[in-house]
Amino acid sequence: MDHARPLPSFLIRRYHAWRATDFAENHSWYARLAEEGQRPRAMIIACCDSRVHIPSIFGAESGEFFIHRNIANLVPPYEQDGGHHGTSAAVEYAVTALHVAHIVVMGHSQCGGVQGYLDMADGKAPDLAAETSFVGRWMALLEPGAEGMAGDGAPDARREAMEKATVVTSLRNLMGFPFVRDAVLADNLSLHGIWHDIARGGLEVYDPASGGFQPV
Repeated sequence: MDHARPLPSFLIRRYHAWRATDFAENHSWYARLAEEGQRPRAMIIACCDSRVHIPSIFGAESGEFFIHRNIANLVPPYEQDGGHHGTSAAVEYAVTALHVAHIVVMGHSQCGGVQGYLDMADGKAPDLAAETSFVGRWMALLEPGAEGMAGDGAPDARREAMEKATVVTSLRNLMGFPFVRDAVLADNLSLHGIWHDIARGGLEVYDPASGGFQPV
């Protein structure tokens, strides 16, 4: 049975406002995007968190970024098991069809998915620890990068360390995809990791040489 409801009125109002302003002022650009197709400069893998507004942070125009979001900006290991792999499919399309020059994995502060992982590690989230929890099973992808972190430090420091571990884990897993590795080794693709501080508007970039993050 179809349980869809009419679109909320606030979304309809905002659509009409966009159509009358941004679209009206840039209709030729949108027509060009529709006719020529997308040619994004980079793929950005980010968290679903509504507070992380990627186009605003980077001043992006429509068509500039190929954006994929999931809980805690995680890239799973490369697997060919015939299952449904949304994140892996997005990466494959970005690299093999769109030929993006960059993939940026973007973590952020106060990440709810990371906090859930820490709560599971502390035995405080039995619902997430259950095999039936989609979020819990997804956050278990972080386990290989969590050794030595989950039980150490003050709560805020622990969470920030794990937020950054999601970025490093995802970068490591990306190199397990043959088409990503081949593009990187051919110098056709570069991988980048960043962490965004929502409250302060800060941005830190992962430095593979030191294994740490440096402010921009």
